[in-house]
Amino acid sequence: MALKPIALCTASVFALGLAGMAQAQDATPGDLPVTDTQAGDTGNTAPDDVIVVTGVRASIVGALDVRRESVQIVDSVVAEDVGKLPDNNVVEALQRVTGVQVTDRAGGETAFITIRGLPDPVTTWNGRNIFTAGGTSFALQDISANLVKQIDVYKTRSADQLEFGLAGQIDVHTRRPFDFDGFTVSGLARGIYSELADEINPNVALLVSDTWDTDIGEIGVLVNGSYTKYNYRNMNVQAGAMVPFATENPPEGSGLLPLERIFPSNNPAFSSWTPGLNAGLPTAPGSSFAYGPNGGVDVPYYLSRDAVISSDLYGERERPSVNAALQWAPNSSSVYTAEFYYTGFRGNTFNSLFFNFADWWNALGPNPGQTFELYEGTNIVKSRQVGDVFGFNSGDYGTAKTDSYVYALNGAWDLGNHGLITADLAYQDSTNETSFFAVRTDHAGSRQDIDVDFNAGGGIPSYSFSDPDLHTDPSRWFVRDLFDNANRAEGSALTLMLDGYYEFDEGFLRRIKAGFRFDDRDTSTFVREQGAGGLGISLAELGEQYQFTNSGFYDGRADVPTSWVVADGPALYENRDAIRQLYQPNNPNIRLSDQLTFDRVFDINEVTMSAYLLADGEIDLFGGPLLIQGGARLVAIDTDYNYFDRLNMLAESNVSTNQMKILPSATLRYEITPDVRLRFNYGETLRRPAFGDLNPNVTLVGDLSRLGFGTGSAGNPQLSATESKNFDLALEWYFGRSSAITITAFRREIDGLVVPLTQLEFIPDNPIVGDTATDFFQITRPSNASDGWLQGLEVGLTYFPDYLPGLLGGLGFQGSATILDSEQTIPDTDVDGNVTETQSQFFNVSKFSYNATLAYERGPIGARLSYVWRDGFLRFNEARAFANPIGMWRRPEDSLDFQLTWDVTQDVALTFDAVNITESKQQEYYKYADAGNPEQFNTNNLLLDRTFALGVRFTFD
Repeated sequence: MALKPIALCTASVFALGLAGMAQAQDATPGDLPVTDTQAGDTGNTAPDDVIVVTGVRASIVGALDVRRESVQIVDSVVAEDVGKLPDNNVVEALQRVTGVQVTDRAGGETAFITIRGLPDPVTTWNGRNIFTAGGTSFALQDISANLVKQIDVYKTRSADQLEFGLAGQIDVHTRRPFDFDGFTVSGLARGIYSELADEINPNVALLVSDTWDTDIGEIGVLVNGSYTKYNYRNMNVQAGAMVPFATENPPEGSGLLPLERIFPSNNPAFSSWTPGLNAGLPTAPGSSFAYGPNGGVDVPYYLSRDAVISSDLYGERERPSVNAALQWAPNSSSVYTAEFYYTGFRGNTFNSLFFNFADWWNALGPNPGQTFELYEGTNIVKSRQVGDVFGFNSGDYGTAKTDSYVYALNGAWDLGNHGLITADLAYQDSTNETSFFAVRTDHAGSRQDIDVDFNAGGGIPSYSFSDPDLHTDPSRWFVRDLFDNANRAEGSALTLMLDGYYEFDEGFLRRIKAGFRFDDRDTSTFVREQGAGGLGISLAELGEQYQFTNSGFYDGRADVPTSWVVADGPALYENRDAIRQLYQPNNPNIRLSDQLTFDRVFDINEVTMSAYLLADGEIDLFGGPLLIQGGARLVAIDTDYNYFDRLNMLAESNVSTNQMKILPSATLRYEITPDVRLRFNYGETLRRPAFGDLNPNVTLVGDLSRLGFGTGSAGNPQLSATESKNFDLALEWYFGRSSAITITAFRREIDGLVVPLTQLEFIPDNPIVGDTATDFFQITRPSNASDGWLQGLEVGLTYFPDYLPGLLGGLGFQGSATILDSEQTIPDTDVDGNVTETQSQFFNVSKFSYNATLAYERGPIGARLSYVWRDGFLRFNEARAFANPIGMWRRPEDSLDFQLTWDVTQDVALTFDAVNITESKQQEYYKYADAGNPEQFNTNNLLLDRTFALGVRFTFD
């Protein structure tokens, strides 16, 4: 066991720290600082001659002060007032932090964050690591902005901080009663209008706090609750993946018809094209491959899209959350805090999917009337007209429910003016449940001709049909496959942290700090799935109550069908047992609600023990103070896994792993002048494998595109932690109370990156049924098969000039720019299964990004006009199933937002917010190295919501 030596070492390390602190017990007690455990050091306190500012400027200046006084490199977002972060959620509030990039803005909110291009920041709540259900991270967008006091983004690490998260640490601070002087009540109410959904959504919060002086000391109680609800609509038009087609004159002996779709082959004796090549098939005119038995014949080909797809998704989400705290200070040298935090998520989505193949593969003979146009100088089809195409619709309904609870006890004891001990005990429990219920319909037997331009302009396809009335006539759509799945994940953790430090007034050694952390984490996941083939009746026969016809699709921004009929997802789900009974003659194993049970997928227990020792020293160098901080963190991780094979009668297997690592850190902070600081940091961090990535169970998707194989994914229980060596060098000039320039260069050298590895596998007796059934699957598994580096430069500017006249006197600017470069090795497999390596940039890394905010604060008016932009980036490499390049790239993203606050009185303010004013879209395309581009290889085109909000905020104390 790796835990025994670390436990012995922990006792020694902590004893060293306590030995120094014991000397402080006879010192005169001072006011006890109430600190957040494990959140990193903020260094010296702010100077006494502080100029008091409020509102927008106070938020920006407060964030500036955090960086200035910290030992580490940390940027922050500080709430302007109780319940007032400058954005709708925590992720959006962070998008203007230097070095932070955000994406995935669907559904009227931003959901994904990277710090300097890395996607795994460890999330802490008041210094405590938190997670969601069976994951190792927390969904930041689930944290209500109404509850937040401050968010700190740590980009460097010291030994007293958590060891994992290569990207850094995001510490979310909520309020406590001792933050206020006596009774305080604060609240807000906002209505947020979603333009695409044409809905007004509520956002409300209420905080009540009070403190009392009693015979047993000062006592404070705080309760802060928030509720948000949001109805949204996501509309996406997609040009499908590329596949090869025969030319107008296929060579003799090929057996191909003119313009016939060419399928890959799983038969080694039959030659055909290889799907999933890195760069896809060649696109030069006249390109060819061997096709047919016994080596085949040389066949030239055209590349065209297999389909055009429209997705009209209606969603609703609710987020209730509560933060409560009880504090007791029996004297001036101790504070005890009990805290509770609950965050919930309730969501449902109904996706009206309209899937139309844009090819023809009828073996009965040539298809009449086919015409096409190529992109000049290529073999790629830009537009085509095809007769008698196949298509299907699907009414997909999904639900999601998450409940996360954190209970914590914290004690802080002042041992005098120089020493402090803190102890923290936390227990958290989180569950997540999802379900998916869908019925597919198709128009088999009804002739349908398509006229499609795969890029009619700006990457957006256009398409129309010879018989548009078909799309809204339920009598011509036939009820096909049923999909009925659900998942459940549970997670809990018990965590104990103990920290202490002692400070010295003089000499080189200024502080010694030591600490210990024990974390016992359990997680379990469960799944159920069932399905059946088609009913053979029309959607009209299924009943009018099960029909849904959308309207106004894509808001008039593309020449595509705006209305079609599908099976009504919400109605199906509401009456799911009645629908299941209809399918039971096709599959007698279909179970009803009272018979449904979950299959256990895996159980994981992970015990982490860590201890650290940290020392601060200071010397005078050329007339300025040089702070030297050095330390090391010893961490041991023991993990036990139990897996249950769903394709093998739930057979159980067990794996145990352990890892021990010493992680050194060192920081230098030198004050060249009182306003100019130079910092250097070296630190080492870990990224633990996601629990889902450890699960070897295979999840399968059928042959949706008629390729001859499906796709699937599975985990790898042999994954180990990724390790990173981190270097940072920063120069900061604070040239005014409210102004600063910061320049930071950084480099990350990373070993054991987890990347996907895909291979074709034969999996018989699998659960896929209906039209998409197959025994061959391209299975993608994670592997520690990559090493890489990431480096960059970030520049930040905050400037509030004090010389502007009159009404201009409240103007200020905040902005930053980040330049990133990266490289990692990516494993490939050839047709024989051999693994090779290629080079790629990191996923989700934009080489350049910037943000700019024009702020105004004067009298009762506070305002921000903010613009955020990031360059295009590689999102992931898709499954190796088609003839296009495997890289899925996102086009550049931006957002223009506006916030306005009017303080009607000292206690009441009115607010107005506008997000995505310019109606930006989220667009993707295929690319690998020099192959691919946004014009000829365009794919997804998602409309992003524009929102407007009016609200009132009040605080009475």
